Amino acid sequence: MSHIRFSTAGESHGPALVAIIEGLPAGVPLLAADVDGELARRQKGYGRGRRMQIEQDAIELLSGVRAGETLGSPIAMLIRNRDWKNWSEIMDPGLRDEDAGAGRKRQLTRVRPGHADLSGMLKYDRRDARDILERASARETTARVAAGAVARVLLAQLGITIGSHVVHLGGIDAASPTTLPDDLNAAADASPLRTLDAAADQLMIARIDELKASGDTAGGIAEVVVRGLPVGLGSHVSWDRKLDGRLARAILSIPAVKGMEIGAGFDAARKSGSEVHDEIEPAPGTPRTGNVRRRTNRAGGLEGGITTGEPLVLRAAMKPISTLMTPLATIDAATGAAALAAAERSDVTAVPAMAVIAESMTALVLADAVMEKFGGDSLGELRRNLDGYLSDVAARFGR
Repeated sequence: MSHIRFSTAGESHGPALVAIIEGLPAGVPLLAADVDGELARRQKGYGRGRRMQIEQDAIELLSGVRAGETLGSPIAMLIRNRDWKNWSEIMDPGLRDEDAGAGRKRQLTRVRPGHADLSGMLKYDRRDARDILERASARETTARVAAGAVARVLLAQLGITIGSHVVHLGGIDAASPTTLPDDLNAAADASPLRTLDAAADQLMIARIDELKASGDTAGGIAEVVVRGLPVGLGSHVSWDRKLDGRLARAILSIPAVKGMEIGAGFDAARKSGSEVHDEIEPAPGTPRTGNVRRRTNRAGGLEGGITTGEPLVLRAAMKPISTLMTPLATIDAATGAAALAAAERSDVTAVPAMAVIAESMTALVLADAVMEKFGGDSLGELRRNLDGYLSDVAARFGR
């Protein structure tokens, strides 16, 4: 059974971030530009902080690709942090004279409510929260987006596309059109907040300005939509193979994401079965859905932990960023005394970026499910396996 695996390494103000992804078949067309474009999308969005002006993220392909194609071996990517030059003394991995005395500059002991600072210090027995926050920082998601960009290139080769848009930010809902644009990301990326509602965009911008002036932050909700999936990814037979559970784990691992729903989600719990379940009817000529279709898609493309072939629709809810310029009450972990939380350079909101990260995590889970189901050491073999499966599925109810 083939699987996609990935890992990341690096700290927010360290010299670089590293992403390693393995399990891709050989022969997938891949260039650094395919990844750099996704990294650029992650850095955009109204309400971001100065860090996005400093960093211009781009990868160096270290392994796994030759002459523009994957080799079937692990792909390693390096993303240098431009801000490292300002932090090299503080983040130096070697011993320094000050380590034996008062410690490094820019120690953080006035821990921030809502961040990993205090829990991490206690768990790992650290005296400086920087040992925690540098890895807990959302900067780590840059490497996830790099790995996800590789996964989405593989999916695109199979006719599977992933897009997202922001549906709520700072207490303001964005209206969604009855039919989403064919190129969802092109439409969403044209907006400063990645919404499909120009009027809501302006209200959100005003809300962000208001929160910035008061030293506060905003959360929001993003919707991810995947088209072109075949019926049959995932499984009902074991809890850890159910695709909805695998997606939930991936989405909820994104920093500050505290909720996730698929299809009608929590709203389905408030309705009767006749208002929730999707009726099925014949649809000849649609092999990816088994030559049937759902009249609605309230299930969001998943039934019993298995894809139906309908669009996969999920939403991720991000809490407000925990670094506030008007600090909240906390303790100083060095003394245990009451204090005001530390305030470091931060965003007012990062919901548009979270949407891009959610796309990437979704791509990684789905690429893994594709390889699990169809396997293959080369892209050609993977395509033949998929085509053979779709032919068999289509034959069940006529072509």
